[in-house]
Amino acid sequence: MTLAPVTVRAATHADVPAITDIYNHAVLHTTASYDLEPVTLASRQDWFAEKTAHGWPVWVAVTGQEVVGWATFGPFRVKPGYRFTAEHSVYVRDGRRGQGVGRALMRPLIEEARARGLHSLIGGVDAENAGSLAFHEGLGFTPVAHFREVGHKFGRWLDLVFVQLRLGA
Repeated sequence: MTLAPVTVRAATHADVPAITDIYNHAVLHTTASYDLEPVTLASRQDWFAEKTAHGWPVWVAVTGQEVVGWATFGPFRVKPGYRFTAEHSVYVRDGRRGQGVGRALMRPLIEEARARGLHSLIGGVDAENAGSLAFHEGLGFTPVAHFREVGHKFGRWLDLVFVQLRLGA
């Protein structure tokens, strides 16, 4: 089976329902997010409005008319000393993982971060998510911290790994 090509573009308000669906599937079925309950469409619309109001990118990957993934970055911490570091998120629709969608999203996101003069991108990855850790390593991210039993979901304690990509000199 040949997969349709993936196009990456800036998200619009019309994409928020698909972004919400992709995120909520991860919430309900994976440890990619430590949220315990699905988010509402209204809360995700507020999230999107806040992202765009502050100039933070939200990208979607589209195949045909279907949104198959999304990625963003935003402040790592609110103190001004962290202004050159951002934390990113990337989510891919169930059934489309491992097909290059995440990489298609992350490459322009990384370039956007560089263009904005950011020095580092940080990602938080569940320590048992070998696929996501390998994905990030393939993009040049390095594990920099391993927090033990800081999350609790699906009746068990979860470890969180921070990965970092240094973007500039």
